[in-house]
Amino acid sequence: MRLWSDDFKQGDAIPRSCTGDGEDMSPHLAWDGIPPETRSLALIIDDPDAPSGLWVHWLVCDIPPRVKAMARGEVPAGARQVNNDFGTPHYGGPCPPSGTHRYFHRLFALDVARLDGATDKRSFYQLVERHKLAEVVLMGSYRRSRW
Repeated sequence: MRLWSDDFKQGDAIPRSCTGDGEDMSPHLAWDGIPPETRSLALIIDDPDAPSGLWVHWLVCDIPPRVKAMARGEVPAGARQVNNDFGTPHYGGPCPPSGTHRYFHRLFALDVARLDGATDKRSFYQLVERHKLAEVVLMGSYRRSRW
């Protein structure tokens, strides 16, 4: 599998518009090479550099396997969002309290059409791990500028 973004390249800075300092809009993501037996896709965006430990910015599941991209600020029809660590069921962009943080965009091909039972971060991660056929990662970074 391959995952990329028109908004940033592997290891590069995520644009301000896709952060809590900007419009807080999810970045464009596109993929290919999905295994033929894939029944759905799931997306996790998390920050392992958060002071409190792993911080989840976005959880999306039940993405139909025919979908090949997510436009900036959009969620595919039929997909479902689960509460992130901000306590909301939608994208929460990078807004690190200090330093440069890494943001891992992980796309999973799953062997189930729906990730039933994924109601919170813990159950989401557990079910993805149980049903994962393949995984691909795109990492971007962000450091807040001081105005």
